[in-house]
Amino acid sequence: MQIQDHPAAAGTNSGAPVGDKHKRDRQDGDGATPDLSSKRMRPPGVRSIGWALVQAARLHRARTGDRLAKLGLFAGQEQVVQALAAAGTMTMGDLAALLRVRPPTASKTVTRLAALGIVERRAESGDGRVVRVQLTEAGLAKAEAIERIQEEVEAELLDHLDKTDRRRLRKLLRKAARGLAEAAGASGQVTEADAEIEAEDETEGLPA
Repeated sequence: MQIQDHPAAAGTNSGAPVGDKHKRDRQDGDGATPDLSSKRMRPPGVRSIGWALVQAARLHRARTGDRLAKLGLFAGQEQVVQALAAAGTMTMGDLAALLRVRPPTASKTVTRLAALGIVERRAESGDGRVVRVQLTEAGLAKAEAIERIQEEVEAELLDHLDKTDRRRLRKLLRKAARGLAEAAGASGQVTEADAEIEAEDETEGLPA
């Protein structure tokens, strides 16, 4: 008795496994199997301004964070130290407004810095509800080290920008930050420092 061929093999004479047919079906028109790994992968939102801003901020934060870690600080804490170094003493409300963050956020950072002996808090004379913050001697030393770190990272950030581009970028980022602050209800006000810088830009002929 003769044994008949299996239906799946009917019409073939190459003896190739059935799986080879499916492989051939996956081939493109010229007979080559598509190589998905060769396609250029583009992250979602890569063309948005927000995406570019986040990437630049992330890299800037990482570069700053690496250097701050050697001082025993985390990225973000240096902003409080720098603000106090410039102002001498500030209320918690003024500090939060300057940094454009909510008061609880500023308070949490100050608490951590106080535990490190970098800042100290004192109740306002005559009104215990108002708390003023200032740097300790150790905090002043940290402020000087932070300033050097900021100069190093700033030079890396702006290395490919000329003077005009730097002023324009600074101005645009201030406007963007103000818009987000207004949307979040945190603080839409123009600080005195912002007003001074904007006045300087206008004097130098930088377009609004």
